[in-house]
Amino acid sequence: SQRLEMKAQVADAFIAKFQLTPDEMNLLRGTKDEPITEDFFKALGRVKQIHDDVKILLRTNQQRAGLEIMEQMALLQETSYERLYRWTQNECRTLTQESCDISPVLAQAMEALQDRPVLYKYTLDEFGTARRSAVVRGFIDALTRGGLGGTPRPIEMHSHDPLRYVGDMLAWLHQATASEKEHLEAMLKLVTIQGVEENIQEVVGHITEGVCRPLKVRIEQVIVAEPGAVLLYKISNLLKFYHHTISGIVGNSAATLLTTIEEMHLLSKKIFFNSLSLHASKLMDKVELPPPDLGPSSALNQTLNLLREVLASHDSSVVPLDARQADFVQVLSCVLDPLLQMCTMSASNLGTADMATFMVNSLYMMKTTLALFEFTDKRLEMLQFQIEAHLDTLINEQASYVLTRAGLSYIYNSLQQHKPEQGPLSNLPSMDSVSLKVAMAQFDRYLSAPDSLVMSQLNFLLSATVKEQIIKQSTELVCRAYSELYAAVMDPSNAYKDPETILHRSPHQVQALLS
Repeated sequence: SQRLEMKAQVADAFIAKFQLTPDEMNLLRGTKDEPITEDFFKALGRVKQIHDDVKILLRTNQQRAGLEIMEQMALLQETSYERLYRWTQNECRTLTQESCDISPVLAQAMEALQDRPVLYKYTLDEFGTARRSAVVRGFIDALTRGGLGGTPRPIEMHSHDPLRYVGDMLAWLHQATASEKEHLEAMLKLVTIQGVEENIQEVVGHITEGVCRPLKVRIEQVIVAEPGAVLLYKISNLLKFYHHTISGIVGNSAATLLTTIEEMHLLSKKIFFNSLSLHASKLMDKVELPPPDLGPSSALNQTLNLLREVLASHDSSVVPLDARQADFVQVLSCVLDPLLQMCTMSASNLGTADMATFMVNSLYMMKTTLALFEFTDKRLEMLQFQIEAHLDTLINEQASYVLTRAGLSYIYNSLQQHKPEQGPLSNLPSMDSVSLKVAMAQFDRYLSAPDSLVMSQLNFLLSATVKEQIIKQSTELVCRAYSELYAAVMDPSNAYKDPETILHRSPHQVQALLS
């Protein structure tokens, strides 16, 4: 009796360890419509356990029993996986609503299916297809119908405002991409095999591919309608920003969506530069004469306003620094070079002083516009060089204007051309003491009111600092001319009698009076 009892206990233990209960068998085999529950995964875990434990039997003299149980468990496993796959596939097919809830059981199912790579892959494909159609439908609804109860309003209501229209579409896509990634992360959170991140990125790429066509058609329409250079530039920056942001969420796996956004970015940039070039070529077509006050022409003011708007939108853009710098250089060369050319052509028929004044004013306007923005240092340097070249002209013109009005122009020129072999300076016509005394009387009148002799052009200069600089430096030239004349008259070889009576002021006194 004890021996039989012992055998019965051993048999029970054997069955408990190497066989499933009828309930567990029913759970695993279940009918097609029965839902999968937590208990199913416990039973499946038990099958795996038995399959592993049977290997102990194979090492004993119970090999036949071991092989039979192993075969039985293998068959049962395949049946269970088949049933699990069918259930998961159906679950994924139902996830076609815009918001999708991933149930804990679905996450467990994916964890179990990772042992069967083919079924795991097919399930992900099924999920991707369902979500793809949901996202496309959601996008079209957002464009045409808006949210529930009409809020938010349909995106297409704003199609008259290109920047907002493109911005709203991209913002919706950005949000949708992030949500789809979260759904996938929730679904695969228990999966431990390698490459889960790659799986997620690949499926997100497949899901977002569907919206590329409707997105591309709409953005193309906006860009091709040419809403103006500034708007095109803002749209181009917006596309660049979203390309950067979306690739930050999904890496480069949503390749089709990112390629579409990049294509639109390049198209908007191309049309923006075309628009700038067209504006520049129009400047060259009808070059206006400079206005009477020699200030900047209306074409220059308009173009600088355009440039200011473009650069301001550029400063506030969220594009990475190096990309912005490259854009800046291109924008500046596209606008400034034709502007400079236009100003030069416009001034080509003016007199020397008028031309220099007009150019200084125009260059000064360009410089003050650029000084407000980053990355413009090189251009500002170039403009400063050009301004200085024209300032030299104005300084010389102002100095010769003063010398002519103060009666020293002819005398100074004769002095410059005089050579020692021509004999004393006082023997030359109009260089005798009497002529010099008459000229000095005129020069004294200038010394008593130096501000009265200023070229009218200098009053047209926009910058007071520039005007002061010209007057100061031209006065220095006048003083230098007087010093040379003083030295020549005092020189005994030029044979002037009582030179102190002719020039009764030393160069220092003249300088003190003028400064």
